Amino acid sequence: MVFKEFTAEQLKHIIEGKNAYERIPMIYDFWTPAERLGKDEARAVELMEVYPCDAQFIQICMPDVSDAPADDPEYKWLYREQKKQESASYDAQILIEDWEELDEIIAHFPDPKYPGIFKEKGKEDSRYKVACWWYCFFERLWSLRRMENALTDFYFYPDEVHRLFQKLTNFYMQVMERAKNELNADAIFTSDDIGTQTGPFFSEKIFVEFFKPYYKQLFDKAHSLDMHFWLHSCGNIELFLPHFIEIGLDVIHPIQKYTMEEARIAKLYGDKICIWAGFDVQKTIPFGTGDEVREEVRFMIDTYARKNGRFMLACGNRITSDCSIDSFEALLGESYDYGNEKMKNLVHAEEV
Repeated sequence: MVFKEFTAEQLKHIIEGKNAYERIPMIYDFWTPAERLGKDEARAVELMEVYPCDAQFIQICMPDVSDAPADDPEYKWLYREQKKQESASYDAQILIEDWEELDEIIAHFPDPKYPGIFKEKGKEDSRYKVACWWYCFFERLWSLRRMENALTDFYFYPDEVHRLFQKLTNFYMQVMERAKNELNADAIFTSDDIGTQTGPFFSEKIFVEFFKPYYKQLFDKAHSLDMHFWLHSCGNIELFLPHFIEIGLDVIHPIQKYTMEEARIAKLYGDKICIWAGFDVQKTIPFGTGDEVREEVRFMIDTYARKNGRFMLACGNRITSDCSIDSFEALLGESYDYGNEKMKNLVHAEEV
């Protein structure tokens, strides 16, 4: 049996809190590449073909930091050649050592009209279509400046950070226009991990000054194009959620397990923003039993489900190779079965 998927219009209603339907939207495929399950890849593919995936994702080919595609040697963030430091971790690479380079970087910024920006157009079906890229503002900053520099640049080089963020914003907005015009995308999805396991990377004051204005431009642009804006941010970002809601973020992912209190987040914000809740990939999926997986699915649904929508299911990040096929099957099966039961009960309670 193959289960029916939501149409784009139905998912829009759920995201905007206008309606809920016969089950909880399931959007696991993006986070669960079947090859991660190793010897059980074929079975994982079978399961994902049976259970619904209520949105499709199309990757936006954003510029790399210093490596350009063969058909456009200028399509990269850093205009000059840069040797990677083999002994340094990814977040310890220093690619912009001195902000005096900023004028040259901006002068040689990549062209958002790059023809190869969409490697695929997506499937022609009725599903909701999401155009996505990784690394928005903070992640882009530290990928260029190194983490420790990025965290102090807000204090030592505020003007330079503002200039870079505005240039990035202008670039992103042109890409968003292309996603709408060339893909007919329903949403934009990007990432910015601005939280740690215990709290945010920086203060509320820093967020309001350096991030909020540029995110607002992106959200406003998406809405002007009749698109939603989805954001992935790992860690504890509770401090920033009211600001994101205020400026119009439509979907937040994942409300990471063990970093925030899910019941508190659901109570405070569950009727104000659509929560694309992420199933725990740190402990439950790699180390839990099938029954423990089902129990966690039920907890998530009981916590976040709303009679008017604003809740979807996913993994909290890419599923890990130590996920057993039994746990994976339990995840999909319980999400569908219990999600169906929960929504029927909510709708029935409203009718009564």
